[in-house]
Amino acid sequence: MHSLVINIKNKELMDKILWVLKRFEKDGLEIASRDDFEDWKELKATRNEESIPFTEYLDNEAEYQTIDKL
Repeated sequence: MHSLVINIKNKELMDKILWVLKRFEKDGLEIASRDDFEDWKELKATRNEESIPFTEYLDNEAEYQTIDKL
């Protein structure tokens, strides 16, 4: 996979560029914000870490939030 980051300061120009890029989504182009990309990289880095089922986290959310603050 290849990634490209484009910084656009003008909202109107960004809308026009997104309009063009969306035409390529059917060809496999994925459009993500830089924040989404950074989140994805962090998630990928944790792939081999120990995990718990989400339902267990919800059942014990207060306990896990306390652990995260340590």
